[in-house]
Amino acid sequence: MNARQALSINDVALAQLAGVRGFVFDMDGTLALGDKLNHGLRPLPGALELLGYLKSRGVPYVVFTNGTTRTPEDYASTLREAGFELVDDDMMTPVSSAISTFQRKGHKRVLVLGGHALAGPLHAAGIEAITPEQASAAHPVDAVLVGWYREFSMPDLEVACAAVLSGARLYSSSDALYFAAAGGRALGTSRVIASMIREVTGCRVHVVGKPSLDSLACAAKRMGVKVRELAVVGDDPVLEIPMARRGKALGIAVTTGLASAQQFVEMPEGRGPHLILSGVDELLSLYRTLP
Repeated sequence: MNARQALSINDVALAQLAGVRGFVFDMDGTLALGDKLNHGLRPLPGALELLGYLKSRGVPYVVFTNGTTRTPEDYASTLREAGFELVDDDMMTPVSSAISTFQRKGHKRVLVLGGHALAGPLHAAGIEAITPEQASAAHPVDAVLVGWYREFSMPDLEVACAAVLSGARLYSSSDALYFAAAGGRALGTSRVIASMIREVTGCRVHVVGKPSLDSLACAAKRMGVKVRELAVVGDDPVLEIPMARRGKALGIAVTTGLASAQQFVEMPEGRGPHLILSGVDELLSLYRTLP
């Protein structure tokens, strides 16, 4: 039995797809592929055509990557250079939902384990973002935010653990070990670093990127629709599909990135995708047939 037979494109899933009012697309492995530093992005088959078709139909979408090597605006610019039709507000990273979370919880001072792609948007939103070198016991932080940070060092670990033990909450941009890259997969740093801090302090890690429901709610709010009216399209069994399920949205898996069709089929009942497709080109063909 192949994956399509095991999880058929049934009338229920098609009816839900026809009623979708907004799309959340993963980037790496779903719409595009880059190298292990998230550079050199190239569109996957059907990606440009699908976003163009949605735009022509007035259907809103966001592209949501857990990557934090660039600001959302920089990612949007890079995708436009690759031929994608989108504006800056169509792009989201974990810092997008982190800002929403921090403002809601009253976090005004944040220790950032990452680069300008995290600190810049925080500053622009009126949140003080400090580096480990700037940290001081005399000026405690409200939160620690972890992102892409290959320069992570033992002094960084000591500063972050001290902040958490002094009462700061720990936030991670992603809980995924890997992301899809051209030629294979690349190790993400957010989960690794956050796990070290948790191991030392015993704290809880709050994920602000995918698959958190907060990030999905942030995307829905940006599009002006309800969470359950969304379709979430992605290649990762531990990110996009669980996020869709938590929000009672439509989960659409594509096999152009991290996982095969069989891996999606083998997910526990009620936790797997509603649709398994070969790629966004098949999604475009299917979507065009709907009323």
